[in-house]
Amino acid sequence: MRIRVVGAGTMGRGIAQWAVTAGHTVELADARPEAVPEAVAFVRSMLRRAAEKGRPAPADADRALEALVELDSPYAAGSGAAPELVIEAVVEDLDVKAELFTGLERVLPASTVFATNTSSLSVTRLGARLTDPGRLAGLHFFNPVPLMRLAEVVPGAATRQEVTALLRSLVEGTGHRAVTVADTPGFLVNHAGRGLVTEALALLEESVAGPAALDRVARDVLGLRMGPFELMDLTGLDVTASVMETVWTGFCHADRLRPSYLTANRVAAGLHGRKTGAGFYTYGDGAAGAAPPEPRVEGGDPARPLTVLGDDPAGLATTDRPSGSALVLVPTWGTTVAAAVAGSGLPADRTLGVDPLSLGTPRRVLAVTAATGRAAVRDAVAVLGRDGHAVTVVRDTAGSPAQRLLASVVNVATGIAERGIADPDDIDTAVTLGLGYPRGPLAWGDHVGPARMLALLRALHEETGDPRYRPTPWLTHRAALGLPLTTPMPPVPE
Repeated sequence: MRIRVVGAGTMGRGIAQWAVTAGHTVELADARPEAVPEAVAFVRSMLRRAAEKGRPAPADADRALEALVELDSPYAAGSGAAPELVIEAVVEDLDVKAELFTGLERVLPASTVFATNTSSLSVTRLGARLTDPGRLAGLHFFNPVPLMRLAEVVPGAATRQEVTALLRSLVEGTGHRAVTVADTPGFLVNHAGRGLVTEALALLEESVAGPAALDRVARDVLGLRMGPFELMDLTGLDVTASVMETVWTGFCHADRLRPSYLTANRVAAGLHGRKTGAGFYTYGDGAAGAAPPEPRVEGGDPARPLTVLGDDPAGLATTDRPSGSALVLVPTWGTTVAAAVAGSGLPADRTLGVDPLSLGTPRRVLAVTAATGRAAVRDAVAVLGRDGHAVTVVRDTAGSPAQRLLASVVNVATGIAERGIADPDDIDTAVTLGLGYPRGPLAWGDHVGPARMLALLRALHEETGDPRYRPTPWLTHRAALGLPLTTPMPPVPE
């Protein structure tokens, strides 16, 4: 296939490299002609570097190098047949993209398919600017394109079915995974990613724990590759804040997607993350970056008696009764330690919470209330950490940080499924490939158990009164029917 890539920036270069490596001829163009030779040189250097590692083979790399063609204008006639596909990767502005495609309509045949790499703009609205909106679809790649083996195929309201099929076939033929996504704010991956970061910011708002502690919990308890705050620093808080606002506004201020008031001031102050040298962490010479040293709680008594109220799967208890000086540990699921103290008449100064999700992981999460004594905290850390586990101390909150993060991730994903934005399998595939989660969010909910996830969200909703935790019908119905969250809806006659 002959593909014209318009845009010689980071995404355009990546798309060009992906396409020529897969055996396609690529014409690379940009509104600034001087940017094209530099981009072509970059792609060629990446191909040569890959060939040195044997991927692709040297002969294939040489062929790919020859298949990369420089154009002096996006509207150029080219050196051969007209391109069968144009992939646009220019600035994220509807008017700029529309001007490009309307210009291309005038110079390219009607058979040429148009694809926009937009991450946030409406494909339907962009297509409406064209004489033939049926030839346009979204084809959203992720950076770096050759390594992030995923593309969202986004048909607009007028996109012809054969255009969607062509783009899916093209992506799948290169070894990437294509997921078909409805033309909705944030599409699929950016929408699904709101579950983690919006809840992390809510936890920070409430002073449950600081960014480093919350990131440690996300990595060690939930198994995420990166914590939410180091992820925002890597992506850029300005970008994250814009996406949060776009998705929330696009879905009519849905509570489940509500952004945080924390982001506006940080963005205004230039605390965007790695690219500005400071975000939630500080970067540069001598700075710890996103991995600051973990503070240690010293002086505790690892031999202090401990009783566990309820189930004790980790075998933490050393005494059966919470009498005398024994610490009392309360495993919470969507509820608070304070509620357990009040409901069961427990000694407030030596009762603490523990997250059941953390018990089978390298890190145990300990919750303290306003009444917990300092000696009790030190001793509890010593007792829970005596077998080599790391221990993170957080303020008492409904459930725990890990439970709230997981509940939000799963609930947002079930909302995506409920709206029919993508099929359950595509949701899980896109999130694992695009966000690096250890499981797809629907499969993650199934791993915990739909009924248990429902109980968690209902408890969070009741405890906080916040509608952001209201369970979706997708989750509620499947839990009631004993079905996995990955169960798709059957077809309904029109």
